[in-house]
Amino acid sequence: MATIRPYRPADRAAVYDVCTRTADAGGDARGQWSTDDLMPDLFAGPYVDLEPERAFVLEDGGRVVGYVIGTADTPAFVRTWRERWVPVLSQRYPVPPDPPCTAEERMLTLGHRPERMLLPELAPFPAHLHIDLLPSHQRAGHGRALVDTFRAAVAAAGAPALHLGMVPTNRAARAFYDRLGFTEIAVPDAGEVTYLGITTR
Repeated sequence: MATIRPYRPADRAAVYDVCTRTADAGGDARGQWSTDDLMPDLFAGPYVDLEPERAFVLEDGGRVVGYVIGTADTPAFVRTWRERWVPVLSQRYPVPPDPPCTAEERMLTLGHRPERMLLPELAPFPAHLHIDLLPSHQRAGHGRALVDTFRAAVAAAGAPALHLGMVPTNRAARAFYDRLGFTEIAVPDAGEVTYLGITTR
């Protein structure tokens, strides 16, 4: 029976695997980039390494099949990302040119510019999250339980509301967030990202 528990350092490889298998708008991104670690190095590693107390995994039969990760304080997290995670990325990948030319360079630019997360429209929603579940454990109530767990954790840390960014082509994810009560945050020039927010209580 699947259960939610706090993240442990031994879960890191499993979190990376789940991230990669769901990084293509919810589909499997293995083999799409120069390394399968690219997506988790941008969207999972900084969270479990820099703010592990806000990370939770869904475990089933001793196997991690999903997770929710994030931060209670996006501005503080951005500063930590700049100080501690950008150097990690610089060691693992070529620093992307400005402007980036390839799809991979554009992705790496996200990691090298954490300040992109500091949008004024998101200030009332200081926490943010990333959630991923393997297809085998979707549509079974686990996603809602993970979000509820994260909401309680960031509420306890003082965050009144949280946000997330998603690609609009992932219609199943949007329907899921709508059911949970997330509402769209109007962000001018958001590009290929839709921002959604919800209170933590």
